Amino acid sequence: MPADPSPAVAGKTPVRGAGIHQSGAAARAPLPSATSAVEVRRSTRRRKSVSAYREGDRTIVLIPARMSEAEERRWVGVMLDKLAARESKRVLGDAELMERAERLSAQYFDGRARPASVRWVTNQNTRWGSCTPVEGSIRLSHRLQGMPEYVVDYVLVHELAHLLVPGHGPGFWRLLEAYPRTERARGYLEGVVAVEQLPHLPTMRAEEDPRVS
Repeated sequence: MPADPSPAVAGKTPVRGAGIHQSGAAARAPLPSATSAVEVRRSTRRRKSVSAYREGDRTIVLIPARMSEAEERRWVGVMLDKLAARESKRVLGDAELMERAERLSAQYFDGRARPASVRWVTNQNTRWGSCTPVEGSIRLSHRLQGMPEYVVDYVLVHELAHLLVPGHGPGFWRLLEAYPRTERARGYLEGVVAVEQLPHLPTMRAEEDPRVS
């Protein structure tokens, strides 16, 4: 019998304006997938329930011992998304955003990327983030607020990498390989852009709708 389908979640030359564009026109390079810091714990006492929680920089996923490897992979993805959705409801302030950037730099770049400032801005509607290496400043679009945590982290890691490699050459993309959810986050952002570029249907007037009398 499959697991319960709806488990509960527990508990170089400085270049100005380098950043992630929302148009998808920036140079791209294929990035290999990587294993994220997830620990799966199997329990013979669990029958159907699956739960997950954060433990430092790791995510612990608890599953029934009898679950197959395919089911395990599927539920790990489901639980990571559930945790991210829950955590994204709380909007980080600029000070917390700075702390998060410093932690990500330590985790993925050995602390070599040292931003002088990290903040939200409301005047970036064509890019998700930007970086001015000469100033050490990173700016994230307010439109990221409310998106999954791993997406915000990806944009932060992307901009932190620009403090080390300003352009989008091979060296830059090699740096991005360190972040395990790069491809997933890029896919999410591309999906947002694709939806927003769909044509909008004109609003039908009441007299044109035969269902309205």
